[in-house]
Amino acid sequence: MHYLKVGIAFIFFGIFNAHAQYTETINSNRPGESQGAYAVGKNVLQLEAGAYFGNDNHSLFNSDTDILGASYGLRYGFLTEILELNFFGSFQDQVTSIPVGNSVDEFKTTNFKTNTIGAKFLLFDPGVSVKEREVNLYSWKANQRLDLRSLIPAVSVYGGANFSWWDNPYMFEGESEISPKAAIITQNNWGNWVLVMNFIADKFTEEFPSYGGVFTLTHAVTPKFAVFGEFQTYISDLYADDLVRGGAAYLFGKDFQLDISGLVNFKDTPSRWQVAAGVSYRFDFHEDDEYIEDTYEGKRNQRGEELEETGFYKDDDEGDGSDK
Repeated sequence: MHYLKVGIAFIFFGIFNAHAQYTETINSNRPGESQGAYAVGKNVLQLEAGAYFGNDNHSLFNSDTDILGASYGLRYGFLTEILELNFFGSFQDQVTSIPVGNSVDEFKTTNFKTNTIGAKFLLFDPGVSVKEREVNLYSWKANQRLDLRSLIPAVSVYGGANFSWWDNPYMFEGESEISPKAAIITQNNWGNWVLVMNFIADKFTEEFPSYGGVFTLTHAVTPKFAVFGEFQTYISDLYADDLVRGGAAYLFGKDFQLDISGLVNFKDTPSRWQVAAGVSYRFDFHEDDEYIEDTYEGKRNQRGEELEETGFYKDDDEGDGSDK
């Protein structure tokens, strides 16, 4: 009971002593599969959606599957700058062809593939908690040394619930209609580069739990255009795989982003490829007085550091527009 009280007190202290996370430009999780450590900002409602198509070819089953689907997400900054409520899901239609003698049998599957409601809470922000290195006025060399404090990431925790309806063909036999999902999220912001890592435990109360990670590196090429590369791994008795994604996004105005991406894997059970495109749009109801002002070259955060204006980096703490 003592530890429960301490935990509750810690959460409420964090909520009501949060530093501003709001940014002037949209921060989207698209087009990759990872979540950034930072929330969208208090009273910000954000929509993220896209379409994808691709193919799975299974060498052992001698099957060929064409896939067409849609993904969607809804994110809301609730009560504070460091808490986000979100909903992510996908709807998929696929046609599987299997040769049988001189003919081909086709099987069509259409349903919601995933639906997850969750919350993300920022536990640690190095921009707030880690003191910056002081400038050495007597040594240029000392100022050029690697600052190990820049390796300290922001850290968030995520908890959610997967849910599905009865008779869903994408569920394995015996799977519960509601199952848990949890993740630890880290994020490093290094100028125009952002590294995000997600460590995920999914359906861990079920017969076939899934564990894995998503590792995303993003680079802002210009204030409005950015590219990313991503590695994702699945570890499960039901499905195990390693995927590589790459893509780009472009910012149209401060609240609207377009993106494209693609993925491949490294095995033939099945071999996979997909391409995708999507949009992200923000409804900005943020009213706090603390925000990031434009400067002659871009932005500066509240600590005076220059920031780029791009909507593609992960949700960064002071508005470098980062999203991946």
